[in-house]
This record gives sequence, C-alpha cells and structure tokens, in this order.
Amino acid sequence: MASLTVSNIRKKFGNQEVLKGVSLSVKSGEFLVLVGPSGCGKSTLLNLIAGLETINSGEIRIDDQVVNDIRPKDRDIAMVFQSYALYPSMNVRKNLSFGLETRGVPKAQIEETIRHVAQILQISELLNRKPSQLSGGQRQRVAMGRALARDPAIFLFDEPLSNLDAKLRVEMRTEIKELHQRIKTTIVYVTHDQIEAMTLADRIAVMKDGFIHQFDTPQQLYDNPANLFVAGFIGSPAMNFIPCRLVNQGNQTGVMLENKAGRSFFMPVEQHDLDVKKWLDQEVILGIRPERIASGFYEQEGNPMIHEIECIVEVLEPTGPDTLVFVIINDSKVTCRVSPHAVKAPGESMKLMIDMSKALLFDPGTGQRIENQTAGSTGCT
Repeated sequence: MASLTVSNIRKKFGNQEVLKGVSLSVKSGEFLVLVGPSGCGKSTLLNLIAGLETINSGEIRIDDQVVNDIRPKDRDIAMVFQSYALYPSMNVRKNLSFGLETRGVPKAQIEETIRHVAQILQISELLNRKPSQLSGGQRQRVAMGRALARDPAIFLFDEPLSNLDAKLRVEMRTEIKELHQRIKTTIVYVTHDQIEAMTLADRIAVMKDGFIHQFDTPQQLYDNPANLFVAGFIGSPAMNFIPCRLVNQGNQTGVMLENKAGRSFFMPVEQHDLDVKKWLDQEVILGIRPERIASGFYEQEGNPMIHEIECIVEVLEPTGPDTLVFVIINDSKVTCRVSPHAVKAPGESMKLMIDMSKALLFDPGTGQRIENQTAGSTGCT
C-alpha cells in the first residue's frame, strides 16, 4: 500500500489544456474514484499517475517519492484497462505469470502467486484457457489478476466495467469492492458512471472541464454538493432544480412554489448558513432530491419542515419498489419518488409532501451552493 499526492497538475495537448491545476491526496489503502463526463480529464489524470503521459507542471508523489520523471515500470503501479489488454496467444496462466517472469521472479514464487490470485478471483478452473474462450466477466477477472499478481503499491483502473452488460457490471462492481476489502491496496478508479462511483469509493473526485469540482465522501457529495454540476451529476434520478424567489412570510423565510394550475405554496427553508438579507427577494434555484418529494414521510410525523403541495400528475414511471411521478412546479418538470400504492393517474391531482429540511439553495448566476458561498467554503479543489 502507498499514499498518493497530486499537486497542481497541469496538462496540455497542443493548445488545449486538459487539466488545469488539479490537486488531491489519497490515503494508503483508500479507494478513490475519479468521475465525470467524457472529456473532463479523468483518464488523462490516471495516465499521468501511471507515467503513460508526461505532465506540463505540478508534482506527483507516491508516498514521499516524487515520480514525475520515473518510468512507468518503476512506479510500483499496476493498471487494469477498459479493453482488458490480455495477450490473445497466451493462456490465462501465462497472462498472469508473464510480467513476473520478465522481472526475474523465481518460478516457485510465480506458481504460488498464480495459485493465490486465481483463488481470490475464482479463476482457478480457467488457467489453461485462452482469452478468446472467456466471457467478458472472466476476461476482466484475468486482467485484475494480472495486476494483482504484481502486488503493486497502487492499482489504477481505467473504466474496467464499461464493456460489460448491465447485470455483469453490477456483479463485477461487487467483486471489485470485495477484493479491495480483502487486499486493502490503494486504488484509483476512473468511471463516467456515478452509481459505480458512489458504490465503490471511499472518496470521490467529481471532475469537469479539467477541474475537480468537489472531492469528498459519497454521502457528503450526495447530501452537500458544492454546486449545480455536482448536485445534478451525483444521484439517480438526478436532483430537481426549481427556479424560485426567496421571500418572507410572517416570521419565516422560504420560497414560493406554484403548481400547473397556478396555485402557490409557501415552503420555508433552513437558515443556518443563509445570509437572508442578501438573498431576500432574489432569484435562487431550489435543489431537492426526488425521494424528498413523496406521498408521505410517516417516520417523520411532526417534522415542521415537511409541507404539502398539490400537483397534477404528468407521467408515471413504475420501478417496482417505488414509482417516479413527474409533475410541473414553477414551470419546471419535477421528479418525485412515491409509493406505488399512493400514485394517481396522469391528469389527476395528487397531494405530495416535500421535506424542506433536505432542500438546498443555489446561486443561479454562479451555480454555487448559496450556503457554501456565505460559509466561505465550496468543497472544491
């Protein structure tokens, strides 16, 4: 195991700057996921850590050693690629042993390593097969086994599950998490799939346009996103964003929500970090997760931050354990997660409960979370 520190990394390809001063630190044994849309720079960052690309400026440290100018093979890193990158002419045993043989590892040690790795990944019965005789999931296990056989200080995974079907992707995701729990090696994992990131990571770096927009635990990213991009990227279905105005009603501050029929509802907001005077009578964006707009919160009866709104049902999407109900609030399509037994048919009116204790406010101009601006921290790196 080893720690990893990336300090103010910049990378250009021609005139295009792909990474724009990226910094992060990974603890020894930690599982870090780099997540973001295509072109955000996550794979480039992984290649820089591996030494497959050269940095323009900044510093990469593995433990206390600066590795900027160290060759990839000398960085004590093993990489698992999206394409598996297995040798097609070699059987599984040879694919696992080849790297060890080229480094002059004794034969007895190689055999013991292969036996151990094959047992961990449950591929012992595949050792004499060639890659063409394996399924996608089996090839991925072999690719992981080849990396595992090296016993590296850091594992790098570059979208390893993207070529698998949905069911197998879920199964392999669980296997990778179980593998990390057993071997406790430092892992840096790249994906564009936010569900993959949430389920695997100890911490996640959410990237866009060459920047890290937030670097935090999965739960913190979900509950306290730093800006509209992170809030919309993390979570499925995505967070609802409702344009509204911050107003006073009586002795409470809140937002006005209007249904499709033109009826208005006042919803109070939490004020612990909110500069009310600055934002009063100003346009804001209300962010709220679909599961916080439901048919009822029976475990929270008496919660003063739960309020009722009545809306016309537009569309229903049954998912089994719950149903996604789409309604119009403030001229925006809003997703609600509702018990299947409580839904109304499209075109009918339905009473919904909104848990405003979980609502967030964002600045429509900057996209930053308002509480973060007033509290002096955005959670960005």
